[in-house]
Amino acid sequence: MRSTHETVAGIVAQRVIAIVRLTEGRRLVAVAEALTRGGLAVIEFAMTTPGALDAIREARARFGDGLQLGAGTVLDAAMARAAVEAGADFIVTPVLKREIITACRRYGVACIAGAFTPTEILRATEWGADLVKVFPARILGPGYIRDLLAPLPHLRLVPTGGVTRDTIAAFLAAGAVAAAVGSQLVDRSAVAEDRLEVLTERARQFLAAAGGEG
Repeated sequence: MRSTHETVAGIVAQRVIAIVRLTEGRRLVAVAEALTRGGLAVIEFAMTTPGALDAIREARARFGDGLQLGAGTVLDAAMARAAVEAGADFIVTPVLKREIITACRRYGVACIAGAFTPTEILRATEWGADLVKVFPARILGPGYIRDLLAPLPHLRLVPTGGVTRDTIAAFLAAGAVAAAVGSQLVDRSAVAEDRLEVLTERARQFLAAAGGEG
């Protein structure tokens, strides 16, 4: 398993986290493979997808250290532990829960803690989150990131929710270290119709827009 420092460095270098949330887990690894063909190497499987833990195990065996693999929508410490045991390199939460950050520290994996208000975001950092997921980012846009960083420049923010190919550059220019992208990148219709080349092309487009490493 890579170190927390290596995981965070990889996320910051690529600047794009792909969120894969499907109705069932059978296609998660195939989707991940399509995204990696487009250059993406930081991918999060949402734990709301049935079979996500099995898919994390399969993806870890399939890709080894060539993929930075996260578990998203983690809601408690037990879920975090299960994801780490399955092979997750990082844990992502939609809300701020100290027990999850503590669990990540205990198990030696990176934590991207969800928060929205300035108080929550600062608290997440003080509690030990490696990065803070600003969610939902669509509501206030890139200007919110810029305004947060003016008095709190040490924050390492990852806007999530509503980030598009047209807005990702603005979020990054505002000071975000990376951005997480879900449905704008992983089109469920394309997955259902087995047109995974659509995801490969979108991965290339998002990386180009973000200026990250492919």
